Amino acid sequence: MRKPPPWVLWLGLAAAMYAAGLRKLRRAALRGLVAAAVTRLALMLPPVRGRYAEEGSVAAFIAGVLLEEPKVGAPAAVLAVGLETDDGEDVLPRLGAASLGVGIAAASTRVWPVPPRLGPTAPNVWLDAEAEPSEDGRGLTIAVNVASGGDDGDEHVESLRKLLPQAEVLEIDPDEGDELRKALDSAAAEGAIALGVSGGDGSINTAAQVALEAGKPLMVVPGGTFNHLTQAVGVESLEEAVEAVREGEAVGMDVATIGGHVFLNTASFGSYVQLVDTRQRLEKRIGKWPAMVVALARVLRHSEPIEVEIEGEAQSVWMAFIGNCRYHPSGFAPTWRERLDDGLLDIRYVRGDQPWSRTRLILAVLTGRLGRSKIYRQTSVERMHLRSLAGPIRLARDGETFEGPEDIVIEKLPTRLALYVLHDQKQ
Repeated sequence: MRKPPPWVLWLGLAAAMYAAGLRKLRRAALRGLVAAAVTRLALMLPPVRGRYAEEGSVAAFIAGVLLEEPKVGAPAAVLAVGLETDDGEDVLPRLGAASLGVGIAAASTRVWPVPPRLGPTAPNVWLDAEAEPSEDGRGLTIAVNVASGGDDGDEHVESLRKLLPQAEVLEIDPDEGDELRKALDSAAAEGAIALGVSGGDGSINTAAQVALEAGKPLMVVPGGTFNHLTQAVGVESLEEAVEAVREGEAVGMDVATIGGHVFLNTASFGSYVQLVDTRQRLEKRIGKWPAMVVALARVLRHSEPIEVEIEGEAQSVWMAFIGNCRYHPSGFAPTWRERLDDGLLDIRYVRGDQPWSRTRLILAVLTGRLGRSKIYRQTSVERMHLRSLAGPIRLARDGETFEGPEDIVIEKLPTRLALYVLHDQKQ
């Protein structure tokens, strides 16, 4: 029986990893595919001209997966050996191609660092028994954004009603106005013991503000496109969210505000806000991911810096990032947090008053030298005052944009948000 070509391995495995829906597997698949594609292109050039491209691209894919998820990469490496098609000749050139692939995979970490195996730490919260919903969900009201993240909304409604039969599960359509906020406000006023939300980061952001104001713990179910918050706290499925409620286990995380609006992950001003606004205008016509690509191209080409004062110092800012707690790595591609309770804001911005700031930003990111660039600033503070020199400006928090004031305070709230998370899942 004829063996399949090696590229079948990495394409099939990547598809299976992506279909699993777990962030770490999707990252591993993407790193492996990118490393394999770059290696294959490199080996198509003279003098090799594609002769050892299969060996090199398979090695690059396996190395990329191993960097992100060794438990998957190791078995795939064994399988790759079994799919070898050559007869054993040209051993040294083949090893050289494989070494190139491994090197390209390793080099990718300079531009796109690998996050730590353990997630961010957050303090355990012990909730009073009388303030806990029952194991079947009595006392819990969950709002499900049925339009968030595709078709999962309706499935989450059915699953939640099956797993928590006594919970009140509300189907919310965001196109009908701020219905999610109204539904949760009403539930809190009517005596719900705890609140829940199924949706993306924007939906969770809204629910978090209600839960904080009402002094209620919050159940979060990943139901969006990116799910940054649920991935950060280790809730990667509806079943994990339900189990945390049944066990009554929660953690407390910092909450930040920008212009009086809550954010749990990140906030921004400048070009990123334009990027989100442009994407939202396009996504209903061409889809979220194509809209993101088109929006990014437009912003990189046409956006202009804004004039602001940061703590009284005049600055021309092209793009700004504000993290709720310190993010890693340094540079303008922050990916993970080590703690969710450090009391700090992570401030990063790219100056717009330097020549060729866009080009310099892209080159600095690609070479991993952004932290040394004169166009880049990064600091951690407990509170920051921002004033726009051109009147009120648009702001973004957790992927949602809004009209901000001229004078803006960015700070942490004194009270942490209690999130239902299994204590052995938060790391």
